[in-house]
Amino acid sequence: MISTLIFPGRYIQGYGAIKRLGPEIARTGRSGFLICSRTVYSKLLPEIKGELEKQARIITVEFSGECCDAEIEKLRQMAAGADSDVIIGLGGGKVIDTAKAVARLLKAAMISVPTVAASDAPCSALSIIYTPDGVFERVMPHQKNPDVVLVDTKIVAEAPVRYLVAGMGDALSTWFEAESCQKKFAANSSYTGDTGSMTGYELARVCYQSLLAYGLSAKMACEIGAVTPALEHIIETNTLLSGLGFESCGIAAAHGIQVGFTALKETHDYLHGEVVALGTLASLFLTDKPRRTIEEVYTFCESVGLPTALADIGLPHISAAQLEQVAHKAMEKDNSIYNEPTPITPELIIAAIRAADYEGRKRKSAAAAG
Repeated sequence: MISTLIFPGRYIQGYGAIKRLGPEIARTGRSGFLICSRTVYSKLLPEIKGELEKQARIITVEFSGECCDAEIEKLRQMAAGADSDVIIGLGGGKVIDTAKAVARLLKAAMISVPTVAASDAPCSALSIIYTPDGVFERVMPHQKNPDVVLVDTKIVAEAPVRYLVAGMGDALSTWFEAESCQKKFAANSSYTGDTGSMTGYELARVCYQSLLAYGLSAKMACEIGAVTPALEHIIETNTLLSGLGFESCGIAAAHGIQVGFTALKETHDYLHGEVVALGTLASLFLTDKPRRTIEEVYTFCESVGLPTALADIGLPHISAAQLEQVAHKAMEKDNSIYNEPTPITPELIIAAIRAADYEGRKRKSAAAAG
């Protein structure tokens, strides 16, 4: 058995770190092709573009909003026409995944610049490809991780707190999925068939411990735009620790069930990490976790405002037919749910989702009753 541990080339994080982008582009290649989310394009880019252009040759374009084949091909053609050898994704996870895909097709260097700490996409060597309507389609693995990941914590602190909390939801799955993959001797997310390493599993464990220790304090700091040590810790947890953990150890039911939920349009207005959080809660019942663990995870989710019931992801009155849709989507070939060390059936997935929802509703009722 061979294990693999996967890292980005360089990880830079701190208050005002965006000032390092120009020098990093110049250090990495000749010409930068900067793909920006709509909000970044209209608000952040005007603030930094002048200084960037003094330090590096760049072309900037606005992202359409979906990481799909049509958008990737359009941007690939534009970057190739501009003879760009460094592709930069500036924005959220879908922008960054799109930039990674463009860089792969052009065999160019890639710099990942997340403006929110909403997922572990910035560090990984893969892109999640959706249909233009936002339904999960496939995973596109890449030959290498980003050459640089640059996170300005001042920018992250100024973003809506919902994104930070969603990132904690994505990070919350990391240890539980790593533990399942370790028990199953399942392959990690390196697409080499290798398993995780001792270091990878420990990083995944630290990811969970950091959430419990700093999550609530970080959320409170973000609510007032204050970059405290706790917020720095959670930004690193959401971005780096979760990224290293999922990729080097593997994913399982939490993300498998999240993929299942993409079959329902009602969930499309919710962030990836918000839906993953509910998938994690369902996975606790699917994998028969002890009551102590279930209560610890629900308490954490409640403290930071993550979903704990189906109503929290737009499904207050889910039907039996909809649950079957979710289970069918989650059981498609090569879905990560098969990395669980237990037999997987539609009935078990549905039962786990229903149990997680009931637990969440019961706790909400108890809290409301005082």
